[in-house]
Amino acid sequence: MTTTSRRALLVVDVQPTFCEGGSLGVDGGDAVAHAVADYAARHRDRYVTVVTTQDWHVDPGPHFSEEPDYVDTWPPHGVAGTAEAELHPALADLHPDASVKKGAYVAAYSGFEGTDQDGRSLEAILEAQAVTAVDVVGIAESHCVKATALDARALGLDVRVLTDLTVPVTPEQGEQAREELRRAGVEVVASDAV
Repeated sequence: MTTTSRRALLVVDVQPTFCEGGSLGVDGGDAVAHAVADYAARHRDRYVTVVTTQDWHVDPGPHFSEEPDYVDTWPPHGVAGTAEAELHPALADLHPDASVKKGAYVAAYSGFEGTDQDGRSLEAILEAQAVTAVDVVGIAESHCVKATALDARALGLDVRVLTDLTVPVTPEQGEQAREELRRAGVEVVASDAV
């Protein structure tokens, strides 16, 4: 096992908009939100920093569509300032060290495309903590979790996606995402194995 002294936990888009009843809900989203909260509460000491990301769309242009193809265009979701765009209530006690919002005026899948309230990128936040490894969890495995993990790997970080703390849009998309992650050198593993 790698040292945990320089590892970050990235909690990707755990928002009501992506959970059951949300405008772009994923089956199993609520369960993942609660599982992430429980995991973080039990294992906070493993991480030098915990960072959340959120879709925070103001006017993302063609990312929103009245006739979405669910590939490049989507129904409105994660609208800035709405309750659906806030962190899931299950994360009320998470108290992240940093919170990154992404996608205000463009489609943004990766947390590395966003900034915190001070204008710092996720890369800068991690660099400031001398992070060399990240665990990525959240919603959805097949989209924003995958994109965030791939970008972290491209920066040279040791990356794990914790499979029981994420959920794909569909099982098929989940399997495709896991294969793509493995090919990029991302470890795809259950949280109880780390």
